[in-house]
Amino acid sequence: MAGEIDTIGEAVTAGLAGVAVEPVHGTKRAQNHARCLNCGTALQGSHCHRCGQKVHVHRSFGAIGHDLLHAVMHFDGKFWNTLPLLAWRPGDLTRRYIHGERASFISPLALFLFAVFLTYAVLANIGFGAETDFDVMAEAEKQQAINGARTTMQREVGEVDRQIEQARAVQKSTKDLEAKRRQLIVGARAMGFVDDSGPVPKISATAQRDFVVTDIRTGIPIIDKGIEKANENPGLLLYKFQANSYKFAWALIPLSMPFMWLLFPFSRRFHMFDHFVFVTYSISFMLLLFVALRFASYLPDAVGEPLFVGGSCYAVFHMYRQLRGAYRGSRWAAMVRTALLLLFSIFTVTLFLLLLLAMGIVG
Repeated sequence: MAGEIDTIGEAVTAGLAGVAVEPVHGTKRAQNHARCLNCGTALQGSHCHRCGQKVHVHRSFGAIGHDLLHAVMHFDGKFWNTLPLLAWRPGDLTRRYIHGERASFISPLALFLFAVFLTYAVLANIGFGAETDFDVMAEAEKQQAINGARTTMQREVGEVDRQIEQARAVQKSTKDLEAKRRQLIVGARAMGFVDDSGPVPKISATAQRDFVVTDIRTGIPIIDKGIEKANENPGLLLYKFQANSYKFAWALIPLSMPFMWLLFPFSRRFHMFDHFVFVTYSISFMLLLFVALRFASYLPDAVGEPLFVGGSCYAVFHMYRQLRGAYRGSRWAAMVRTALLLLFSIFTVTLFLLLLLAMGIVG
């Protein structure tokens, strides 16, 4: 089931990328240069008026790099038209795109995908934060070593118990074997592996873990089994969490849109498409801001800390500017909706993280 969920995530991400960066293609092919080489439409200028392809197409090796940059970010002007507005006048960008000014700007989905890929690349190389990443991974590796020692002791004690049973079956002395078992139990007890709840001490699979993801038990076998697997290998859970955050980042959009509707309930002025554009541009900016602040953490503290505080405050101000500019509300209405949007955002991100954690545990 987890494999199917991962496949769905990859398929949706790939589909979004395709929709965002690929133009619609025709099936006809031009027979000569008087017609578009892409769709076969008669040409009337430097671009095909039907599909938008340029009349002059390159066949040089350098054109491959240009096409890559163009497909990912539309570097031929759109990026530099979009980024300043996204950073300082997000409301204008959102409103202009909604009202039909599309050719001048990167589409919300294309920008969102670029922001997701960039964020994932940064996190994969430098992580969320040096100290936090080190502590988590160190604890995960330590727990894996402890699990290995526990498994070895369980196996040795089990073997001794088997030998004791065989000796008793043929009425041989078990004194030496029982002494060996006591020594093993003493060592296991010193490491916190022993379960003394029964008449015969046993090595527990869960006793005194140094690194525990959660002790919650739901009573649902598949979930409880997943929690046990996560406690046994927290490093794998962290890897799944990071991988799923990339695959399912698109889920932030549908999770956020109902809350945007709640800010303007039953409004006939604004539609779900408007909220979609708002949410997608907003999340894209927050991801890009996160990447910038992540790099700022490598600056000296005298510079990096003020930048981090200022960037965090600006994230809230950015919400206000985008709300007021996109929806043309009053100052007070925008402030109230910004406060609500901030709460909704925290709830949405929390829900998203819980979903990722659940997928990692169950998977």
